[in-house]
Amino acid sequence: MAYPLRSALFSLDPETAHRATIAALRLWGGFGTPFAGRSGSDASAGVRVAGIDFPNRVGLAAGLDKNAEAIAGLFGLGFGAVEVGTLTPRPQPGNPRPRLFRLVEDEAVINRMGFNNDGIDAALTRIAALKRRAGVLGINVGANKDSTDRVADYAEGVGKAAPHADYITINVSSPNTPGLRDLQSRPALDELLAACDSARGGTPLFLKIAPDLDRAGIDGAVRAAIDNRIDALIVSNTTISRPALRSPLAGEAGGLSGAPLRTLAATKLIEAREASGGALPLISAGGIDGPDEARRRLDAGAVLVQVYSALVYRGPGLAREIVRGLAASR
Repeated sequence: MAYPLRSALFSLDPETAHRATIAALRLWGGFGTPFAGRSGSDASAGVRVAGIDFPNRVGLAAGLDKNAEAIAGLFGLGFGAVEVGTLTPRPQPGNPRPRLFRLVEDEAVINRMGFNNDGIDAALTRIAALKRRAGVLGINVGANKDSTDRVADYAEGVGKAAPHADYITINVSSPNTPGLRDLQSRPALDELLAACDSARGGTPLFLKIAPDLDRAGIDGAVRAAIDNRIDALIVSNTTISRPALRSPLAGEAGGLSGAPLRTLAATKLIEAREASGGALPLISAGGIDGPDEARRRLDAGAVLVQVYSALVYRGPGLAREIVRGLAASR
Protein backbone atom coordinates (compact mmCIF):
# COMPACT_ATOMS: atom_id res chain seq x y z
CA MET A 1 0.00 0.00 0.00
CA ALA A 2 1.62 3.25 -1.14
CA TYR A 3 1.58 6.46 0.91
CA PRO A 4 2.98 9.92 0.24
CA LEU A 5 6.80 10.00 0.42
CA ARG A 6 7.13 6.21 0.38
CA SER A 7 8.97 6.26 -2.95
CA ALA A 8 11.31 8.97 -1.70
CA LEU A 9 12.07 7.10 1.52
CA PHE A 10 12.54 3.80 -0.29
CA SER A 11 15.06 5.46 -2.59
CA LEU A 12 17.31 5.89 0.46
CA ASP A 13 19.09 3.10 2.27
CA PRO A 14 16.97 1.99 5.26
CA GLU A 15 19.07 3.55 8.01
CA THR A 16 19.27 6.90 6.23
CA ALA A 17 15.50 6.80 5.72
CA HIS A 18 15.08 6.01 9.39
CA ARG A 19 17.15 9.02 10.41
CA ALA A 20 15.26 11.26 7.97
CA THR A 21 11.95 10.08 9.46
CA ILE A 22 13.09 10.85 13.00
CA ALA A 23 14.31 14.29 11.92
CA ALA A 24 10.97 15.08 10.28
CA LEU A 25 8.98 13.89 13.30
CA ARG A 26 11.23 15.88 15.63
CA LEU A 27 10.68 19.02 13.57
CA TRP A 28 6.93 18.44 13.34
CA GLY A 29 6.67 17.82 17.06
CA GLY A 30 8.71 20.93 17.78
CA PHE A 31 6.14 23.08 16.02
CA GLY A 32 3.29 21.43 17.90
CA THR A 33 1.56 18.67 15.97
CA PRO A 34 -2.00 19.53 15.01
CA PHE A 35 -3.38 16.16 16.09
CA ALA A 36 -1.41 15.56 19.28
CA GLY A 37 -3.50 13.75 21.85
CA ARG A 38 -6.35 12.98 19.46
CA SER A 39 -6.70 9.25 18.97
CA GLY A 40 -9.22 9.37 16.16
CA SER A 41 -11.95 7.85 18.33
CA ASP A 42 -14.02 8.63 21.40
CA ALA A 43 -12.89 8.36 25.00
CA SER A 44 -14.08 4.74 25.20
CA ALA A 45 -11.04 3.75 23.14
CA GLY A 46 -8.96 3.98 26.31
CA VAL A 47 -8.02 1.18 28.67
CA ARG A 48 -6.37 0.94 32.08
CA VAL A 49 -3.40 -1.43 32.25
CA ALA A 50 -0.98 -1.81 35.16
CA GLY A 51 -2.54 1.23 36.79
CA ILE A 52 -1.86 3.35 33.68
CA ASP A 53 -4.62 5.00 31.65
CA PHE A 54 -3.84 4.42 27.97
CA PRO A 55 -5.87 6.74 25.70
CA ASN A 56 -6.12 3.94 23.14
CA ARG A 57 -4.84 0.39 22.70
CA VAL A 58 -2.25 1.08 19.99
CA GLY A 59 1.35 1.68 21.01
CA LEU A 60 4.59 2.26 19.16
CA ALA A 61 7.14 -0.45 19.86
CA ALA A 62 10.69 0.42 20.86
CA GLY A 63 13.30 0.76 18.13
CA LEU A 64 11.98 3.62 16.03
CA ASP A 65 12.85 6.45 18.40
CA LYS A 66 15.93 4.99 20.02
CA ASN A 67 17.13 8.25 21.56
CA ALA A 68 13.84 9.91 22.56
CA GLU A 69 14.21 12.58 19.90
CA ALA A 70 10.73 12.66 18.36
CA ILE A 71 8.26 11.84 21.12
CA ALA A 72 5.87 14.73 20.45
CA GLY A 73 5.76 13.98 16.74
CA LEU A 74 5.10 10.30 17.35
CA PHE A 75 2.23 11.03 19.72
CA GLY A 76 0.91 13.28 16.97
CA LEU A 77 0.50 10.20 14.76
CA GLY A 78 -2.20 8.95 17.12
CA PHE A 79 -0.36 6.42 19.26
CA GLY A 80 -1.78 5.93 22.74
CA ALA A 81 1.70 4.99 23.93
CA VAL A 82 5.19 5.61 22.62
CA GLU A 83 8.06 3.42 23.79
CA VAL A 84 11.56 4.84 23.28
CA GLY A 85 14.88 3.02 23.32
CA THR A 86 16.43 0.57 23.78
CA LEU A 87 18.65 2.70 26.05
CA THR A 88 21.84 1.48 27.69
CA PRO A 89 23.76 3.01 30.60
CA ARG A 90 26.60 4.15 28.34
CA PRO A 91 26.44 5.30 24.72
CA GLN A 92 27.34 2.70 22.14
CA PRO A 93 27.57 2.75 18.34
CA GLY A 94 25.92 -0.60 17.72
CA ASN A 95 26.94 -3.10 15.10
CA PRO A 96 28.74 -2.26 11.82
CA ARG A 97 26.69 -1.08 8.84
CA PRO A 98 24.81 -2.22 6.89
CA ARG A 99 22.60 -3.44 9.73
CA LEU A 100 19.06 -2.63 8.60
CA PHE A 101 17.34 -4.22 5.61
CA ARG A 102 13.95 -3.85 3.94
CA LEU A 103 12.50 -7.09 2.61
CA VAL A 104 10.00 -5.34 0.37
CA GLU A 105 8.62 -8.49 -1.23
CA ASP A 106 7.69 -9.76 2.23
CA GLU A 107 6.73 -6.46 3.92
CA ALA A 108 9.40 -7.30 6.45
CA VAL A 109 12.52 -5.85 8.05
CA ILE A 110 15.71 -7.48 9.28
CA ASN A 111 17.82 -5.53 11.75
CA ARG A 112 21.03 -6.19 13.59
CA MET A 113 21.39 -2.69 15.02
CA GLY A 114 22.88 -3.78 18.34
CA PHE A 115 21.36 -1.26 20.76
CA ASN A 116 22.94 1.75 19.06
CA ASN A 117 22.02 4.75 21.20
CA ASP A 118 23.37 7.91 22.81
CA GLY A 119 23.09 6.47 26.31
CA ILE A 120 20.26 6.79 28.79
CA ASP A 121 21.40 10.11 30.29
CA ALA A 122 21.15 11.95 26.96
CA ALA A 123 17.69 10.52 26.29
CA LEU A 124 16.41 11.39 29.75
CA THR A 125 17.59 14.97 29.31
CA ARG A 126 15.39 15.21 26.20
CA ILE A 127 12.45 13.60 27.98
CA ALA A 128 12.75 15.95 30.95
CA ALA A 129 12.59 18.91 28.57
CA LEU A 130 9.22 17.86 27.12
CA LYS A 131 6.56 20.40 27.96
CA ARG A 132 3.77 17.84 27.93
CA ARG A 133 2.97 14.34 26.76
CA ALA A 134 -0.09 13.45 24.73
CA GLY A 135 -0.08 9.81 25.81
CA VAL A 136 1.76 7.14 27.77
CA LEU A 137 5.56 7.11 27.60
CA GLY A 138 7.49 3.87 27.95
CA ILE A 139 11.26 3.66 28.27
CA ASN A 140 12.92 0.46 27.06
CA VAL A 141 16.22 -0.40 28.77
CA GLY A 142 19.03 -2.82 28.01
CA ALA A 143 22.63 -3.66 28.80
CA ASN A 144 25.80 -2.47 27.11
CA LYS A 145 27.39 -5.04 24.84
CA ASP A 146 30.71 -4.94 26.71
CA SER A 147 29.18 -4.86 30.18
CA THR A 148 30.78 -7.02 32.85
CA ASP A 149 27.58 -6.95 34.95
CA ARG A 150 24.43 -6.92 32.86
CA VAL A 151 22.12 -7.16 35.85
CA ALA A 152 23.65 -3.97 37.20
CA ASP A 153 23.17 -2.31 33.80
CA TYR A 154 19.47 -3.10 33.81
CA ALA A 155 19.02 -1.98 37.39
CA GLU A 156 20.82 1.28 36.62
CA GLY A 157 18.61 1.88 33.58
CA VAL A 158 15.43 1.18 35.52
CA GLY A 159 16.48 3.41 38.39
CA LYS A 160 17.32 6.32 36.11
CA ALA A 161 14.24 5.92 33.92
CA ALA A 162 11.75 5.50 36.75
CA PRO A 163 11.15 9.21 37.50
CA HIS A 164 10.58 9.97 33.81
CA ALA A 165 8.57 7.00 32.49
CA ASP A 166 4.97 5.92 32.75
CA TYR A 167 6.34 2.39 32.42
CA ILE A 168 9.73 0.77 31.83
CA THR A 169 10.34 -2.22 29.55
CA ILE A 170 13.11 -4.67 30.36
CA ASN A 171 14.43 -5.86 27.01
CA VAL A 172 16.18 -9.22 27.33
CA SER A 173 14.98 -10.47 23.95
CA SER A 174 17.00 -8.67 21.30
CA PRO A 175 18.96 -11.18 19.20
CA ASN A 176 21.63 -8.62 18.30
CA THR A 177 23.61 -8.45 21.56
CA PRO A 178 25.51 -11.71 22.10
CA GLY A 179 24.28 -13.65 25.12
CA LEU A 180 21.47 -11.25 25.96
CA ARG A 181 18.69 -13.75 25.36
CA ASP A 182 20.26 -16.08 27.95
CA LEU A 183 18.79 -13.73 30.54
CA GLN A 184 15.30 -14.99 29.62
CA SER A 185 15.98 -18.30 31.39
CA ARG A 186 15.65 -18.97 35.08
CA PRO A 187 17.38 -18.47 37.49
CA ALA A 188 19.13 -15.63 35.61
CA LEU A 189 15.79 -13.98 34.84
CA ASP A 190 14.73 -14.05 38.49
CA GLU A 191 17.96 -12.35 39.54
CA LEU A 192 17.54 -9.70 36.87
CA LEU A 193 13.88 -8.99 37.59
CA ALA A 194 14.46 -8.83 41.34
CA ALA A 195 17.18 -6.22 40.84
CA CYS A 196 14.93 -4.20 38.53
CA ASP A 197 12.03 -4.45 40.96
CA SER A 198 14.22 -2.99 43.70
CA ALA A 199 15.26 -0.10 41.45
CA ARG A 200 11.93 0.97 40.01
CA GLY A 201 10.26 2.76 42.90
CA GLY A 202 6.59 2.82 42.00
CA THR A 203 6.97 2.78 38.20
CA PRO A 204 5.37 -0.20 36.42
CA LEU A 205 7.76 -2.70 34.86
CA PHE A 206 7.08 -4.58 31.62
CA LEU A 207 9.13 -7.52 30.32
CA LYS A 208 9.68 -8.08 26.58
CA ILE A 209 10.35 -11.65 25.49
CA ALA A 210 11.42 -13.31 22.24
CA PRO A 211 9.09 -15.24 19.93
CA ASP A 212 11.77 -17.91 19.68
CA LEU A 213 11.15 -19.25 23.20
CA ASP A 214 9.67 -22.74 23.23
CA ARG A 215 6.65 -23.53 25.39
CA ALA A 216 8.77 -24.36 28.42
CA GLY A 217 10.63 -21.07 27.95
CA ILE A 218 7.35 -19.15 27.76
CA ASP A 219 6.10 -20.88 30.90
CA GLY A 220 9.31 -20.04 32.76
CA ALA A 221 9.34 -16.40 31.68
CA VAL A 222 5.70 -15.94 32.65
CA ARG A 223 6.25 -17.54 36.04
CA ALA A 224 9.33 -15.41 36.69
CA ALA A 225 7.42 -12.27 35.69
CA ILE A 226 4.57 -13.07 38.07
CA ASP A 227 6.89 -14.06 40.92
CA ASN A 228 8.89 -10.83 40.56
CA ARG A 229 5.92 -8.44 40.34
CA ILE A 230 6.26 -7.56 36.66
CA ASP A 231 3.20 -5.59 35.57
CA ALA A 232 2.84 -6.71 31.94
CA LEU A 233 4.49 -8.93 29.35
CA ILE A 234 5.24 -7.79 25.78
CA VAL A 235 4.99 -10.71 23.36
CA SER A 236 7.18 -10.43 21.37
CA ASN A 237 10.43 -9.11 19.90
CA THR A 238 11.97 -9.97 16.52
CA THR A 239 12.72 -13.56 15.52
CA ILE A 240 15.91 -15.25 14.40
CA SER A 241 13.82 -17.87 12.61
CA ARG A 242 13.17 -17.53 8.90
CA PRO A 243 9.74 -18.49 7.65
CA ALA A 244 9.36 -18.77 3.89
CA LEU A 245 10.58 -15.44 2.48
CA ARG A 246 10.79 -14.16 -1.09
CA SER A 247 13.31 -11.37 -0.66
CA PRO A 248 16.92 -11.95 -1.75
CA LEU A 249 17.89 -10.34 1.57
CA ALA A 250 16.30 -13.15 3.58
CA GLY A 251 19.69 -14.58 4.51
CA GLU A 252 20.89 -11.46 6.32
CA ALA A 253 21.64 -12.03 9.99
CA GLY A 254 19.54 -10.28 12.61
CA GLY A 255 16.02 -10.12 13.93
CA LEU A 256 13.13 -10.46 11.48
CA SER A 257 10.01 -8.34 11.96
CA GLY A 258 6.97 -7.41 9.93
CA ALA A 259 4.35 -9.52 8.16
CA PRO A 260 6.25 -12.86 8.25
CA LEU A 261 6.32 -12.69 12.06
CA ARG A 262 2.52 -12.58 12.30
CA THR A 263 1.75 -16.26 12.82
CA LEU A 264 4.60 -16.88 15.26
CA ALA A 265 3.81 -13.79 17.34
CA ALA A 266 0.13 -14.73 17.52
CA THR A 267 1.01 -18.27 18.59
CA LYS A 268 3.33 -17.06 21.34
CA LEU A 269 0.61 -14.68 22.57
CA ILE A 270 -1.75 -17.62 22.99
CA GLU A 271 0.94 -19.63 24.78
CA ALA A 272 1.63 -16.73 27.14
CA ARG A 273 -2.09 -16.33 27.82
CA GLU A 274 -2.38 -20.01 28.67
CA ALA A 275 0.74 -19.88 30.85
CA SER A 276 -0.40 -16.80 32.76
CA GLY A 277 -4.00 -17.82 33.24
CA GLY A 278 -5.00 -14.18 33.10
CA ALA A 279 -2.67 -13.20 35.97
CA LEU A 280 -0.47 -10.98 33.77
CA PRO A 281 -1.57 -8.36 31.23
CA LEU A 282 -0.25 -9.19 27.75
CA ILE A 283 0.81 -6.74 25.04
CA SER A 284 1.05 -8.20 21.55
CA ALA A 285 3.66 -7.11 19.00
CA GLY A 286 4.84 -8.62 15.75
CA GLY A 287 3.18 -8.58 12.34
CA ILE A 288 0.32 -6.25 13.27
CA ASP A 289 -0.40 -4.17 10.16
CA GLY A 290 -4.01 -3.04 10.48
CA PRO A 291 -7.19 -3.11 12.53
CA ASP A 292 -8.15 -6.68 11.60
CA GLU A 293 -4.92 -8.16 12.94
CA ALA A 294 -5.03 -5.89 15.98
CA ARG A 295 -8.56 -7.10 16.74
CA ARG A 296 -7.43 -10.73 16.41
CA ARG A 297 -4.69 -10.14 18.97
CA LEU A 298 -7.06 -8.45 21.41
CA ASP A 299 -9.54 -11.29 21.00
CA ALA A 300 -6.69 -13.75 21.65
CA GLY A 301 -5.94 -12.21 25.02
CA ALA A 302 -3.88 -9.06 24.51
CA VAL A 303 -4.90 -5.86 26.28
CA LEU A 304 -2.74 -3.62 24.06
CA VAL A 305 -0.91 -3.95 20.75
CA GLN A 306 2.33 -2.43 19.50
CA VAL A 307 3.40 -1.75 15.92
CA TYR A 308 6.62 -0.68 14.25
CA SER A 309 7.71 -2.43 11.04
CA ALA A 310 4.28 -2.05 9.42
CA LEU A 311 4.80 1.73 9.51
CA VAL A 312 7.53 1.26 6.91
CA TYR A 313 5.04 -0.23 4.46
CA ARG A 314 1.68 1.26 5.53
CA GLY A 315 2.77 4.77 6.41
CA PRO A 316 2.24 7.25 9.24
CA GLY A 317 -1.55 6.95 9.25
CA LEU A 318 -1.40 3.38 10.55
CA ALA A 319 -2.01 4.10 14.24
CA ARG A 320 -5.15 6.14 13.55
CA GLU A 321 -6.38 3.54 11.09
CA ILE A 322 -6.07 0.82 13.74
CA VAL A 323 -7.68 2.91 16.48
CA ARG A 324 -10.64 3.77 14.24
CA GLY A 325 -10.97 0.17 13.09
CA LEU A 326 -10.96 -1.15 16.64
CA ALA A 327 -13.63 1.37 17.62
CA ALA A 328 -15.80 0.28 14.68
CA SER A 329 -15.42 -3.41 15.61
CA ARG A 330 -16.52 -3.06 19.23
